[in-house]
Amino acid sequence: MINSYRTLNIMLQQKMKDYHIILASGSPRRQQFFKDLNLDFTIQLKEIEEIYPKELKGTEITDYLADLKSKSFTNLKEKDILITSDTIVWLEGKALGKPKNTDEAFKMLRDLSGKKHEVITSIAIRSNSFQKIIQDITTVTFKELSDEEINYYITNYKPFDKAGGYGIQEWIGFIGITTIEGSYFNVVGLPVHKLYEVLMNL
Repeated sequence: MINSYRTLNIMLQQKMKDYHIILASGSPRRQQFFKDLNLDFTIQLKEIEEIYPKELKGTEITDYLADLKSKSFTNLKEKDILITSDTIVWLEGKALGKPKNTDEAFKMLRDLSGKKHEVITSIAIRSNSFQKIIQDITTVTFKELSDEEINYYITNYKPFDKAGGYGIQEWIGFIGITTIEGSYFNVVGLPVHKLYEVLMNL
C-alpha cells in the first residue's frame, strides 16, 4: 500500500514536472494539502472583494468567487496552472462565510448547533489554454452546542479564517460533529480527490 501511494505521488509529480503551479490561497490547510501531494508550487495572493450577486445560491456562489479570484490573474505564462478556490457553509438557504469578529463567530456556531449544513467548495483550475471549475459538497451535522462550548472554542482557537466559524479538524469538530456525509477533506478546505483527478487527466 505504501509503495502504491509513493508510485501515485511520483506519477502526479511526473505529470506536473513541466508546469508551474500557482496556488492563490493563504490558507495553511490548502497549502499543506499541496505539500502532502508532493507538488512543487508557489503561493501568489491578490486582494479582491469577495462580493457576489445576491440571487446566487449554493455552488453558484462558490463557482462565482473561485472564478472571480482566478480572473484577477491576468498575466499567466505558457506553463502556468493557476488554482483558486472558495468555500462557504450553506445553512437553511443562507451562505455563511468567515466571521469578522467574536460575535459573528458565536452567532454562526449558535445557528449551526443541532442542525445539518452543507460545506461547499469550488476550485477553478486555469491555464492559458483551458479553464475548469469543479465543486464538492459535504453534509455535516452538529450536536446541540452549549454557550460554554462555543465560547471556549472561539477563545482558544479563534476561527476567524474559517467559513462558518469552525474547523472540523479542531476541538469543536472532535466534540461537536455527529455525522459527516461526503469528503472530510472538503470540510477542512479542499476536495483533494477531485483536484487530483483533474491534474492527473490534464
